[in-house]
Amino acid sequence: MPQYNKSDLERRMAGAVEALRGDLTGLRTGRANVQLLDPVTVTVYGASMPLNQVATVSAPEPRMLSVQVWDKANVGPVDKAIRSAGLGLNPIVDGQTLRLPIPDLTEERRKELAKLASKYAEGARVAVRNVRRDGMDSLKTDEKKGEISEDERKRLETEVQKMTDSTIADLDTLATAKEKEILGQ
Repeated sequence: MPQYNKSDLERRMAGAVEALRGDLTGLRTGRANVQLLDPVTVTVYGASMPLNQVATVSAPEPRMLSVQVWDKANVGPVDKAIRSAGLGLNPIVDGQTLRLPIPDLTEERRKELAKLASKYAEGARVAVRNVRRDGMDSLKTDEKKGEISEDERKRLETEVQKMTDSTIADLDTLATAKEKEILGQ
């Protein structure tokens, strides 16, 4: 049974693109976006949970997020989690609701966020290259076992490289678009 599995490689590369898309969605661009709070985890009931499992996040205004905490006992932990998430947000507690005004981004903060976007993209590129390496290794293993010929291995390696190049181009497109959005260009 050959080790090389094209659909598995495609799935893993697509996963790297989706992971980057998720990471970039969490980066702030000066507008209220409910996904901004996706990376926030809250310690409640003795466990660490994503914010969306203890509260409802909405964007009632372009520069304001609203977090409606379901259990009154969790308001404090949610407030603390948002403040310590490194998003530069300071919640205003109003009963069981936390209002999060989205501050204007300074030029310095925009540059930091653009750097972070390129760091996320580089991480995704590394993940894709690791998938490529796994694919190449499995092709070599298949050739050694005699399951595929040398010509077949070379043809499939070219295919894997094309998949890699295409995926990395997608990652670069996503990252460049996000950097432009952050820098307001």
